[in-house]
Amino acid sequence: MSAELNGPDFSKAELIPAIAQCSKTGDVLMMAWMNREAYDETLRTGKVCYYSRSRKKLWRKGEESGNVQVLQSIYFDCDGDTILLKVDQIGGAACHEGYKSCFFRRVHPASGTVTVEGDRVFNPAEVYGRK
Repeated sequence: MSAELNGPDFSKAELIPAIAQCSKTGDVLMMAWMNREAYDETLRTGKVCYYSRSRKKLWRKGEESGNVQVLQSIYFDCDGDTILLKVDQIGGAACHEGYKSCFFRRVHPASGTVTVEGDRVFNPAEVYGRK
């Protein structure tokens, strides 16, 4: 790839990974998927939009929970097949399980045990109801 690449390359794959990172702390908040339409909407509105593979439609982050991601900057990798979004996470939680980050489970390599790091910001049952 050359330095002239002007944006993510959606010609390789309809969906490409998008990593959301807190613009203030650098914490990795989540990974989701974007298609061209979600990418264009994110640029146009300044609020992050993803593509939900399970629902097969655009997913505007925070549309149910109110935990919106406000775009601060956007980067893409050297191959144009991964997006990095630096965001302000409104509401304090990016994870649908109520944690600040979706990466709240830590695996301890020596033992293979898993621990939860951090506290829930909200109760998912109260925000999303029982599905």
